[in-house]
Amino acid sequence: MKRISLLVFCLMTAVLGLADNVVLASDDGLTVIVMDPLAKPLSCPCVEGYAQRDYNVLAKFLEKELGERVNLVFADALGTALKGDAKGQADVIIGKDSVIRFDAAEHKFTVSAVARLTDKDGLTTQNGLVVVASSDPAKKVADLSGYRILFGPKECDEKHAAAMALLKKAKVAIPAKLEIDQSCSDGAAKVVELAANKKTRIAAVISSYAAPLLEGCGTIKKGDLQVVGKTKPVPFVTAFTTNTVDAPRRERIQKALLAVGDHRQICEAIETLIGFVPIEPAEEKTSTASAKKK
Repeated sequence: MKRISLLVFCLMTAVLGLADNVVLASDDGLTVIVMDPLAKPLSCPCVEGYAQRDYNVLAKFLEKELGERVNLVFADALGTALKGDAKGQADVIIGKDSVIRFDAAEHKFTVSAVARLTDKDGLTTQNGLVVVASSDPAKKVADLSGYRILFGPKECDEKHAAAMALLKKAKVAIPAKLEIDQSCSDGAAKVVELAANKKTRIAAVISSYAAPLLEGCGTIKKGDLQVVGKTKPVPFVTAFTTNTVDAPRRERIQKALLAVGDHRQICEAIETLIGFVPIEPAEEKTSTASAKKK
């Protein structure tokens, strides 16, 4: 009996002694929620070679680099993912920076930005575009005084906070109650429809990344709209880890993401020029401060 107890004790000691040197993957694997509007399952194949990011290729790469299974979940909103295939778990979230920060706060997740995804031009930012009908006499933002203006939801910085900053700079009064359209296609379609009826002077704010899809998907025809203003750039697709991930694991995830740029096939699959890039500390501080104001 004493021999068995001694043997068990020795085995337990050996395991504990190795604990600091062995990385044990989570039993449930890594749950990666993709909210990128240019991801293949969340977009449409209307424009060849655009908005068809294949995150399955990235997931396979992460599995190899991290040595654990990746559970990939696609959703337009964090809440939808958590109630669905993510089953309440969120370890990594990839998507629009401001939307993830907003949704994470709503669902009591603390998030840490670890990398940003470059687009095909190497940029990590997007803009809000202020559009009117092509027949509208307005040519610049300052011409929009008295116009009905359609904004995006507050979690979309490019169509909300950045758009209001642009209007204020141009000394265009902002209504006490904002008129919100959830999607760029809805706003664009309303502008075209109402301008045709000549019933109201109207403008809408759309996301720069969505502009090619409006014509490609047939929401509007080529030449229906003109851009009269562009907001300052805001962060676009960002990868975050949540508070379910400890510091050593977060560092491994970040290292794996930053290595994507060394693999041309992965870059082509997720429509990026140089993959994920680091986030400058000053930039992260600004983004965090902006999120806290919401």
